[in-house]
Amino acid sequence: MDYEQIKNLIGRILISAIFIYAIPEKIMHFQRTVEIISNKNIPTLLAPFLLFSAIVCLIFGSILFISGFKQKFGAFLLLLFIIPTTFIFHLFPFQARDFLMNTGLVGGLILGLNKAKSKSLKDIFYNQ
Repeated sequence: MDYEQIKNLIGRILISAIFIYAIPEKIMHFQRTVEIISNKNIPTLLAPFLLFSAIVCLIFGSILFISGFKQKFGAFLLLLFIIPTTFIFHLFPFQARDFLMNTGLVGGLILGLNKAKSKSLKDIFYNQ
């Protein structure tokens, strides 16, 4: 592994850490989490399906994103989890800190969608 690959791996691990941290809580306290989801005006019959889907997205998204194997799909799965979660749980009532932390993660995952080396802002503006 060269320096660039190690750096990318560390970045992917750090971005995924919060998602991995959330998995056991959602599994061990499934019913309580379903109730929390239902309290956000999500239909009671839909809440368990959404939570199960979220857990699947978190597990497979984290594995794929960290490993770099199907990194784009892993980033997509994590985005599929975090974007609606951010709006449902942190927008009303507005929780600035949590909302901004999640949008930061969204930014990192969007970068993760681009597996190919991209130009830096310096390169983009310098070559004009």
